[in-house]
Amino acid sequence: MKDLLCFGDSNTYGYDPESKLRYGFGERWTGILSRELLPFGVRVDEEGLCGRTTDFEDRTRPGRRGTEVLPGLLESYSPEAVIIMLGTNDCKSCFGNTPSTIADGLQKLIGQVREYSSQAKILLISPIHLASGVGEKGFDEEFDEDSVKLSRELPSVYSELAERTGCEFLAASDYASPSAADCEHLDRSGHRALAAAIFNKLIKEEII
Repeated sequence: MKDLLCFGDSNTYGYDPESKLRYGFGERWTGILSRELLPFGVRVDEEGLCGRTTDFEDRTRPGRRGTEVLPGLLESYSPEAVIIMLGTNDCKSCFGNTPSTIADGLQKLIGQVREYSSQAKILLISPIHLASGVGEKGFDEEFDEDSVKLSRELPSVYSELAERTGCEFLAASDYASPSAADCEHLDRSGHRALAAAIFNKLIKEEII
């Protein structure tokens, strides 16, 4: 049995923007992917956490800095392949990030995987775009319209980084959009579409 570590934020955790709870295992993309990959002898290890960033410390929510926890998870799961889908929370206005600073955070994560295992394959996924209005009252005021713009710049930056570091790349925004319920998270149809795209990528490129 091979292990595939899925390392991400609330859209990997499976946050439901309507109920504000968590989608069931069979509804979130990691659970759907797990079912599809089981016949191939692959176990999906879910490691999604709401608020997680690549390499930025959230002063109001400890334990969200990805680079602080990934090395331990790599030792725990010993994965043959790793999916990294982070960046949405890096777009929060408090961080003042640019596409290049987010890419720097991702590169640190890639380096941690490489340090753990030079053989482990990496699929780098740029997250879905934030929708206009995400920072308005009643939604998530940690974001603003600059965050929306920044989120739309990530696919090209991630693609370039993936090519430069020898990772595979997929843009989640090519397959899914944020729910109208909160302008930020995947709905059920988005989880299904993303799971199908990731499955096809993994099989076609023989990532796992």
